[in-house]
Amino acid sequence: MKAFDLATLNDPRLWFRSRALKHAIFARSADFPELTEEVNNHVHTKYSYSPYSPIYAAYSARAAGLRAVGSVDHDSIGAAFEMAEACRVLGIASTTGCELRVSFAGTRLEGRKINNPDTDTIAYIVFHGVPRTRIGEVSRFLEPIRAARFDRNRHQVDKLNSEFTRVGLPPVSFESDVYPSSWARAGGSITERHILEAATRAVMKTFPRPEAVMAFLTETLGVELNDTIRGYLAAEDNPHRLYDLLGVLKSSFLPRFYVEPGDAECISVRHAVEFANSVGAIPAYAYLGDVAESPTGDKKAESFEDEYLELLFDEITSLGFKAVTYMPPRNTPAQLERIMRLCASHKLLEISGVDINSSRQSFTCPEVMAPEFRHLIDATWALIAHEKLSAFDPGWGLFSKKTTQSMPDLVERVAEYAAIGRSIDPRDPESSVKTAEKSRST
Repeated sequence: MKAFDLATLNDPRLWFRSRALKHAIFARSADFPELTEEVNNHVHTKYSYSPYSPIYAAYSARAAGLRAVGSVDHDSIGAAFEMAEACRVLGIASTTGCELRVSFAGTRLEGRKINNPDTDTIAYIVFHGVPRTRIGEVSRFLEPIRAARFDRNRHQVDKLNSEFTRVGLPPVSFESDVYPSSWARAGGSITERHILEAATRAVMKTFPRPEAVMAFLTETLGVELNDTIRGYLAAEDNPHRLYDLLGVLKSSFLPRFYVEPGDAECISVRHAVEFANSVGAIPAYAYLGDVAESPTGDKKAESFEDEYLELLFDEITSLGFKAVTYMPPRNTPAQLERIMRLCASHKLLEISGVDINSSRQSFTCPEVMAPEFRHLIDATWALIAHEKLSAFDPGWGLFSKKTTQSMPDLVERVAEYAAIGRSIDPRDPESSVKTAEKSRST
């Protein structure tokens, strides 16, 4: 029998990749591992930048043994319904979110480098646990943000081409090279990574041999390559070369064509948090922390929030954030211990997830299985219960007035909601939620 081609899960036609998923399950489900307790709430899809459609991401999560997976795209929530349905078919749970950049102007963090390598005062935040019934509102909220980013991207491509002319590379076209690699037509965003992908392909076409690429990077662009990246780029049979080289250009070349975003693209943090709370989503600050060495090679060593972390936690709490999201593999034990302590003292939910935007990255995150991080798994199931219950009745949200009044202790709430989340049948979530809601009402 002919081997099933997983690439069909990335077909641009939704109906085709939906059918392909059923074929993939038929052809490969015997190879699926037993489900573990691992979860990942922060997987990017092609609706922002990723090698994976929402269906392919869900399939990859199941193939890795994950019991729950969440879609989080930049400035887009386009993956939501597709990811949720694919997870239902695969028999695993799902969460829904989106990521955006906001301005902390007018707060005590104004003028500081927060968690964004490119711009002071600007920070990444995530709307987690978006109820299914509010996805349309979130999508409309993000539309003008994507439009503003779209316009800025054109200027960035113009600047990129000026740099390319200077170093003898052919220009790239926004219409022919950048836009087609995105899912903007379907409600997705265009990010700097899309521009960098076009730039990477131009470099690879001009310098087809690995040694020529490395010589261009080091001698012409003045990029310092560590031994790991050199090994990646030198390997003749490297299937991830595009993403490896893209990561190098992101950390070293992006500043040369980067254009600062304006207020229309990076809206006020107060406005963003107020909106998230109004639709029953959970606004989460995305902790980055000082970087010594980036595991994905796309961030240079820099200092971020660690120097003023207590001030940051005070500020995000006062702004109405309900959670902090972080990625255990990215940080040191000392950083993570400090984050967990501050979350506990400020009564902020801890949400884990590792952003997937390269084919080299694994969908598994063994760190969350360590005893000191088991509470992150409980938080995921509480997030799942929140998302499903509040779609039926906003009053059942994890942070709703009704819930917090009846259960003011966050630890107690997370434990109860985690139990509900685990009881929901991922293949029939609606009937399970109705049962759970009925039990909560009695």
